[in-house]
Amino acid sequence: MYMTILFISILCACVIYFLFRQNRLSGLTKAEKLPDALKIILNAQVLYYQKLNKNDKERFENQVNDFLKYVRIEGVGTPVSDIDRALIASSGVIPIFGFPGWKYNNLTNIILYPDTFDQEFQFEGENRNIMGMVGSGYMNGQMLLSRAALLKGFSNQAGKGNTAIHEFVHLLDKSDGETDGVPENLLPHQYTVPWLKMMHQEMHRIEAGKSDIDVYASTSEAEFLAVAAEYFFEKPDQLKHKHPEIYHLLSQMFGQDPAVPFSPPLG
Repeated sequence: MYMTILFISILCACVIYFLFRQNRLSGLTKAEKLPDALKIILNAQVLYYQKLNKNDKERFENQVNDFLKYVRIEGVGTPVSDIDRALIASSGVIPIFGFPGWKYNNLTNIILYPDTFDQEFQFEGENRNIMGMVGSGYMNGQMLLSRAALLKGFSNQAGKGNTAIHEFVHLLDKSDGETDGVPENLLPHQYTVPWLKMMHQEMHRIEAGKSDIDVYASTSEAEFLAVAAEYFFEKPDQLKHKHPEIYHLLSQMFGQDPAVPFSPPLG
């Protein structure tokens, strides 16, 4: 009789513990989901997100939520809104969406300016022509962004450009120790030489006025990568049609095929 009572007591305790644990985990799961206000922004303003299937949308939301937990966003001369947070996080997630679990270990916080700024990080006065910058030296681990450029990058007038994505690609390039246009952490070794050869050929074409890639891409290998990546994520169909070799190598680099709707990560 005693053993029966003891067994029932233990069984009841196990059931109660299991139910409590399940409820707690369920509560954590709900708490960790992206707020509905940010989902609405993604649906309204992030074309990349809109093209994803249901499962990938959920994965994108989780990565955006995770990004906002480990990267601090602060405004200088402007408040930081939900739109700013959603678009900045999306800009960071898009280039790494083909690499589940990747985090920007070389980024701690983002400083958002109302508009362009100068080399002294001032957003008032003349000579304000910088829309985004990855910090170095004492500014290492920080990114500076123009809010006006951020919003334009996700507007219908963006064309092939997106300043925030551009700067995050610089961070990826920098993750191997050098910002040189060859992200060794992402690009399979067998593609390094073809990428360098193709990049220099296209830079010459840009300088000769024979390419539709923005002229800024011809200033250095690092800028070529960032500008081409903007094109890749913003107008993938157009890039694939006009520059199939560049598109192919960027697909291998980022582990994505954005010109194909609902395509899974490559690899």
